[in-house]
Amino acid sequence: MRITKGKVINGRIEVEDEIVDEGSSVTVLVYDESAFTLTHQEEAALLDSIAEANRGDLLDESDVLRRLS
Repeated sequence: MRITKGKVINGRIEVEDEIVDEGSSVTVLVYDESAFTLTHQEEAALLDSIAEANRGDLLDESDVLRRLS
């Protein structure tokens, strides 16, 4: 998994300086200034969390609920 940036041009997503294999599945997060912004440190923490999830390093529901209470 990797993160890259792009722009919508004529209704299509154009990825900047990155080759993505034809037929690849992608996830698109649309940047909206009113939603949130991340610092470089927060973005790094998000990427680390995504990598943990991809490795199967997850919490089950009971662990999450216990941490919230």
